[in-house]
Amino acid sequence: MVTQHSSSRLGTLRGGTQKQAQRHMHVPALPKRGGRWAGNRRMRRVAMLSVHTSPLHQPGTGDAGGMNVYIVELAKRLAELNVEVEIFTRATTGALPPAVELAPGVLVRHVDAGPYEGLAKEELPAQLCAFTHGVMQAWAGHRPGYYDLVHSHYWLSGHVGWLAAQRWGVPLVHAMHTMAKVKNAALAEDDCPEPAARVIGETQVVAAADRLIANTAEEADELVRHYEAAVSKVAVVHPGVNLDRFRPEPGRAAARARLGLPQDAVVPLFAGRIQPLKAPDVLIRAVAVLLEEDPGLRDRLVVPVVGGPSGSGLAKPEALHKLAARLGVCDVVRFQPPVDQERLADWYRAATVLVMPSYSESFGLVAIEAQACGTPVIAAAVGGLPVAVADDRTGFLVPGHDPRDYARVLRRFVDHPALGETLGRAAARHAREFGWGKAAADTTEVYAAAQADHRRHLRSAHG
Repeated sequence: MVTQHSSSRLGTLRGGTQKQAQRHMHVPALPKRGGRWAGNRRMRRVAMLSVHTSPLHQPGTGDAGGMNVYIVELAKRLAELNVEVEIFTRATTGALPPAVELAPGVLVRHVDAGPYEGLAKEELPAQLCAFTHGVMQAWAGHRPGYYDLVHSHYWLSGHVGWLAAQRWGVPLVHAMHTMAKVKNAALAEDDCPEPAARVIGETQVVAAADRLIANTAEEADELVRHYEAAVSKVAVVHPGVNLDRFRPEPGRAAARARLGLPQDAVVPLFAGRIQPLKAPDVLIRAVAVLLEEDPGLRDRLVVPVVGGPSGSGLAKPEALHKLAARLGVCDVVRFQPPVDQERLADWYRAATVLVMPSYSESFGLVAIEAQACGTPVIAAAVGGLPVAVADDRTGFLVPGHDPRDYARVLRRFVDHPALGETLGRAAARHAREFGWGKAAADTTEVYAAAQADHRRHLRSAHG
């Protein structure tokens, strides 16, 4: 564990970490249950931090997305393993109660930090001191040792977790979810780069954490390569999918009937936040290419775009509508607001194929959710998507973001209607490998490793 003084944590972000000797990635296997940590005191309660987005928010709009789903599902499964979870998040309205039970064993605590509304994510670093104060107030009402571990999500939460973990004398486990250096290396056209302050902040959190959870081996490698993370601190835990909610039944015909979609339509679906990073414009442009090559397809093509503006997309919320109008495809594109998870499952089932042309994805939960519903995926070959999508078996991976390449793959589904059904059956089988139960069990092993290392360092520090 890298020790830092808490006085420098939440003020000006300063760079600089010691270089790690190992530069190439080898991810250590997770310890097995009953192994060298089996004799440790049982994990009772985790403080989970999500500063910038609440697990209660609707995914698909604002800053709510895959991370929200991740936190909710992981917390529920941890509780089923008898690990209580308290999630601290910033209050966004004065009407919110101080605490809400999300599920048995899972409590969401709302922390007042800055104005409730109108505060962009980029402005949140200035509120971290206030947020940390709120977390400490909640902790002060409990006996010593109330929390066994801090699990922070995203770099803003990492800075709060850094101080809290040291103050409480417990280990810090951190999940990046996205990384500034990775995003900046693959920016979409007209997208804004992540600021230097975030890069510095992420570097500090990586150095301070006892354990880092990466979604894939590639993300683990990026942590070592870009942030000089110690190889021994990084563990790979694949996110999961709610297999009870996202499933093929009751089938495409029933889903299309509920959504008012033609039964014989070709339906390439985009589902997610509307921002340049997610590249919904690539799908719109690919559809324009398809129609230019085959105008007769217009009568049986429906292109739902399900989601709301987010991130840099908030600056031009009508940009995608204007693009569709300029390309002459407004009649086939249907813009839909964000929907709840049950309704989203229907959109997945109704689709011929899900299209994910993202410029960067740490994993791509949407891809696994769609496949769990029996829908194949066309995705950019970036980040964790090559893990989420089995190329040529459950969908297709496309190098780059040229709309003509996506149009060519979409054409295969037009010309061969049975292709979607064949890939969809394999997709559903593939998705079953990613249950949240396994993700939670693997996460508890990471917690145990962090606890063991933390105790070992404490013993060595005290002679």
